Amino acid sequence: MVSAVTVMLIGPYAGLDLRTLALIAILFVVAESISTAVLTGVKAGISPSSAVSLAAVVLVGPVGAAVVGFASCLSIRRQNLVKRVFNGAQFALAAYAAGHVYLLLGGTVGEPAREDFPAIVFPYVAAVLTHSLVNSVLIAVLMWTLGAVRSDGPRSRFHWRPLVAVELSSMGYQMLGLAIAAVWGGVGLVAPLLVLLPLFIARWTFAQQLNETRAHEATLATLCQAVETKDYYTRGHCMRVAEAAAMIARELGMPAERVQKIRYAGMLHDIGKLGVPTKVLQKTGRLTDEEYAAIKLHPTRGYEIVREISFLDEALAGIRHHHERLDGRGYPMGLVGMEIPESARVISVADVFDCLTSTRSYRQAWSVEDAIAELRACAGTQFDPRMVEALVRAVEREGWETPDIVEPPGGCYGSEAAEESAARAAASAEGAGEAELPAADGHAEQEPAASAEAVPGGRDR
Repeated sequence: MVSAVTVMLIGPYAGLDLRTLALIAILFVVAESISTAVLTGVKAGISPSSAVSLAAVVLVGPVGAAVVGFASCLSIRRQNLVKRVFNGAQFALAAYAAGHVYLLLGGTVGEPAREDFPAIVFPYVAAVLTHSLVNSVLIAVLMWTLGAVRSDGPRSRFHWRPLVAVELSSMGYQMLGLAIAAVWGGVGLVAPLLVLLPLFIARWTFAQQLNETRAHEATLATLCQAVETKDYYTRGHCMRVAEAAAMIARELGMPAERVQKIRYAGMLHDIGKLGVPTKVLQKTGRLTDEEYAAIKLHPTRGYEIVREISFLDEALAGIRHHHERLDGRGYPMGLVGMEIPESARVISVADVFDCLTSTRSYRQAWSVEDAIAELRACAGTQFDPRMVEALVRAVEREGWETPDIVEPPGGCYGSEAAEESAARAAASAEGAGEAELPAADGHAEQEPAASAEAVPGGRDR
């Protein structure tokens, strides 16, 4: 704030066209008042004001551009005073720095003439990059000050990638500033309208798509709640699996659209439990063969329930095959290795990871470190090693919040439950030569006794 005010007070204002400055400042305020969100789940957006700000660099120079940027304080939005002042100072400093880089590289202040092209393009592009760099640095400093970014201790769950997408979109707007400046002399105040009107229409269309996506999210969240109402012990499980699956997908470098589809698969992977009797889902003792068979049908039932929802697309394969194993011992189709769809291999790892780090009626939650060790131990047989390592890297960078323990009706946690579960596991191991590893749906799958030793308190099938 102090730096921005100092810059504007020092000037100089000699030779500055005050009429042009006033008109651009008004346009900037109007444009800044209509920013548009560009990503779901991210409280950030872009606005045509960035194009007006860079046009000001060309038309009125660095000091004038700083004054225009500081006019952001007057935008018509619901913002507290501190945020308004910070935004104004941020825009002013970014525009001031961009203006000086523009002049340093040979740019001239005023309405560009035909003979100024293409020489003016290079200094203008440098001004755009400078504006984005200063803007990003100031945001990073703010995030650090607010504690959203940490370089030590527990990893921050702050996501930079969405903000990078927002900044790149903003740079696209900024490039149009040169077009505004070029036609300013001919049409004046109408110039921004001619340049930005097509973008306003495009942004309106995008906003409609964004609203539709949010409606999809709300629908899927409702389906998740329906599943978790039946299975008390997995409250919040679907949303956590969706988050872990998205972390894996992003770590693998998948495009945003695929990441979203895999999130959908995580949200709905257990939707087939709606067709499983509640008494089976909530049973804490040994399952009969018939009950276990009913549990194993839930991936297929889930696929049948949602297969007509067209926007799920790749998510359908993840829902149907998330209990397949690389060694072919999974269900419902016993697929082997890379026959298993990639989305299903992602969901499988995310599903089991959340299961292990959550407290259930038959055992306490594992630590994140122990859960990762178990996933690695089962990589190559049950899980795709590439997916496991992607999850490990994502968790190391972003951290993982384990769910709160909630006492279920009539349930028991703690030493009594642990001792009872351990006794069941030991009895199973002695009687059959095999013990059981808890599967992600809260029921067990057959595993060698050596593997079960790392999973005390496994649930009987």
